[in-house]
Amino acid sequence: MKTGIPEVWPPEGSRNIRILVAYDGTDFSGWQRQAGRRTVQGTLESALEGLHKRPVPCIGSGRTDAGVHAAGQVVHFHTPLRSIPVERFVPALNRLLPRDIRLLAAEEARFDFHARFDARSRTYRYFLICGRPALPQELRYACQLWRHPQLERLNSYARLFRGELDCSVFTHARDPSLSRSRYLFGACFFIQGDMLVFEITANAFLWKMIRSVLGTLLYYEEQGLPAEDFKAIIHSGDRSRAGPTLAPQGLFLWHITYYPGKRDHQRYFKPASL
Repeated sequence: MKTGIPEVWPPEGSRNIRILVAYDGTDFSGWQRQAGRRTVQGTLESALEGLHKRPVPCIGSGRTDAGVHAAGQVVHFHTPLRSIPVERFVPALNRLLPRDIRLLAAEEARFDFHARFDARSRTYRYFLICGRPALPQELRYACQLWRHPQLERLNSYARLFRGELDCSVFTHARDPSLSRSRYLFGACFFIQGDMLVFEITANAFLWKMIRSVLGTLLYYEEQGLPAEDFKAIIHSGDRSRAGPTLAPQGLFLWHITYYPGKRDHQRYFKPASL
């Protein structure tokens, strides 16, 4: 089947453009393009094709699941050298995109920059409304928790998520990953306004892993389990000992960092504040 995409990609005589994208994932079937489904990647590529009058594939730093949002998704694509100036991509694409996807920044990157493979770490945040009824509009972006959990105990668990870990406990049965080990840079809970926020950073995550981790943390916190016993659960590799997997609406892809020596987007791209 012909796609209109050149057989040699990226094409010679092109620029590599890096963009920062935010989106409301509520009405998308996730990031990755899927036939017959509304996805973030597919919608963004449609806008790029409308701008360039030919297919333009784009690559994201990570794949978010259906219903998951992003404040700091990094994307790259190649475009002809003589196409529009880089500073025009933000207004031009935002005019073509639906309101639930917004470009926040754009710049020309190294020709070999890869949004996914050059990423050093990915940070996600999950927002919880605790102990009060949520406003209807809040429930698109946060999860309702009908109690106030013990922050100190939650953080005693969260401190265990550091270093190379076998994350089999938090793995979905249909996750196709060959390895279930991930490098965790850290996790923590903090209060922001009247919301409880869970933040976790790793080199990569398994399918639905973060929502499983958080559901497990909250489940055992409510049981009053000591941190040492929670550590044994992490290292057991026993999926049956995990807690519930939380709903996607509270989860945001928050920030991406890149390896030293490669042009890090942090100087230019900062996550949108909510």
